[in-house]
Amino acid sequence: MSSSPRSTFSSGLKPPAGTGRETPAAKNPLISFRGIHKAFDGNVVLEGVDLDIFPGETQVILGRSGSGKTVLTSMLVGLTRPDAGSIKVEGIEVTEFASDADWRDLRLRTGYLFQGSALYDSMTVGENIAFPMEQHTDWSPAEIRGRVAEKLAQVDLAGIESMEPAELSGGMQRRVALARSLALDPEIIIYDEPTAGLDPITGDEISRLILHLKAALKVTSIVVSHDLRLTELVADHIALIYQGLWGFQGTFAEFLQSNHPEVLHFLHREPQEETPK
Repeated sequence: MSSSPRSTFSSGLKPPAGTGRETPAAKNPLISFRGIHKAFDGNVVLEGVDLDIFPGETQVILGRSGSGKTVLTSMLVGLTRPDAGSIKVEGIEVTEFASDADWRDLRLRTGYLFQGSALYDSMTVGENIAFPMEQHTDWSPAEIRGRVAEKLAQVDLAGIESMEPAELSGGMQRRVALARSLALDPEIIIYDEPTAGLDPITGDEISRLILHLKAALKVTSIVVSHDLRLTELVADHIALIYQGLWGFQGTFAEFLQSNHPEVLHFLHREPQEETPK
C-alpha cells in the first residue's frame, strides 16, 4: 500500500472513551501568531494579534461578520498574507514562504472546511472526496476508492459515493465537505463557520462530529464561528476578536463570566454600569 502524506491514520478509526474534550498536555504551541497586522485598502482588520494553539486543542475564534476571523485562519495556508507579524507552525516561520512549493507540506497537513461547503457540482460525492487524493498522491484507483469509503464512514455517510451534491441536504453537504478535508489525513483542521445556514439540530450534529474527529484523529482544530452553541460544545479555548484585537481569551465558562462589552453583546446581555460607592 502506498504511503500517505501523513500515514498515521491510514485505517478506520474509533474514538477513545471519554467526552472528546480532553486535550493532551503540551508545553510548546503547535501554532503561534505574534503581532499580526492586516488591513485592506486602509481598513484595519487585525491590529497586533497574538495567539497560541496547542496540539490536540480545539480553538474557537469568535467575532462579528467582517471582524477578521477568516482572514487570520486563512494565513495558515497562505491564502492571505499578514502585513506584519510572525506565524510559526512547529517553530517554522511560514510568513517567509515565497512559493507554492514552500507551502506544500503544510497545506497537505491541513484540512480546510470552507464556509458553504464549496463542493464541485459537476462531480459526484465520491469524486469530490477523491479529488485531493488524485492531485497529491500516487495512490491507485482502488486505494482511492477505499479511502473515499473510509472518509465517508468517518462522517457517518457511508455508501453515498454516487450521489450528486444537489441531492444532499445542507447538513449532508457539510459532512461531505468535511470528508474531503480529511482526505489526506490532516494534523490540523480549520472549520470556517461549520454550522452557518444549518438548523439547530443539524448544527448540533456537526458539533458532535467535530468532537468525534478530535477524539478519533487527535487533530488540532481551529473553528471560526459566531455560533455560541457550537462554541459551548467544542471549544477548549475561545478567542473573541473585537476591533482588530482580542476582546476575550479563555474557556467557555470564563466567557460566560466576562464583563467585556463585546462578550455581553454575544450573550445578549446589557453592559452593567458600575455601582457608585
